[in-house]
Amino acid sequence: MHLVEANGAKIPAIGFGTWELRGGQAQAMVEAALEMGYRHIDTAQMYGNEAAVGAALRASGLPRETIFLTTKIWPEQFRTGCLQRAAEESLRRLGVEQVDLLLLHWPNPDVPLRETMGALNEVVERGQTRHAGVSNFTTRLLDEAISLSATKLVANQVEYHPYLDQGRVLAKLRASGMALTAYCPLARGRFFAEPVVEAIAKRHGRTPGQIGLRWLVQQEGVIAIPRSSKPDHARLNLEVFDFTLSEEEMRQIAGLARPDGRMVAAAGFAPQWDAA
Repeated sequence: MHLVEANGAKIPAIGFGTWELRGGQAQAMVEAALEMGYRHIDTAQMYGNEAAVGAALRASGLPRETIFLTTKIWPEQFRTGCLQRAAEESLRRLGVEQVDLLLLHWPNPDVPLRETMGALNEVVERGQTRHAGVSNFTTRLLDEAISLSATKLVANQVEYHPYLDQGRVLAKLRASGMALTAYCPLARGRFFAEPVVEAIAKRHGRTPGQIGLRWLVQQEGVIAIPRSSKPDHARLNLEVFDFTLSEEEMRQIAGLARPDGRMVAAAGFAPQWDAA
């Protein structure tokens, strides 16, 4: 298994994302993913599928300690007391005593970050999560969160794919010993028809999706969590560790980045993103 090490955490470089998977479909796909060999599962309170994910973990029969489990707290729960209760509710829905990584899902400018980080650190101290981190944080917010946290943060989960340059965020995370977890890593399939991607895929005998994921995980400190509702696609997403892209191929794919490359608008609660 290929692991990314970040401030004491060892995180499988490819995880199974569960956004938009619900109920029986969520449980079935997580069970299938675990059977295929995935050992990193990503969920969130907002996804509405924590109970289904927990059921899949139990149905798998795998020892709990062999699976890296991430969930996220929604910004409306960031006040002291409220965040701790939200974490307990997630554990109850998942049917576990502890998650491996608990993230703040989005920044919330209406709650002082000092208060939120204090509450998050208390969840760590209680042993309800092994590690803590953030999601959708800019470099400015990362600096603030790191300075306010008694425990070392291990990851920032952000949108990242060939169309979106995340160089500034990635540099900040590397300097802080943290990992970047890429959501929407395949840009909803939109770069698959790019001639440069098609050519590289043909050269390696791979799919464009596998090329995109390989481009991500071949970068230092980057994890990808593709989501799929199709077992065949999920299996292909995991099969990206037996080939290597050349430096030139890596540069060519990075060259696809563009100013309008962001896919997740999140109007109303997104921060002022870092400039490319």
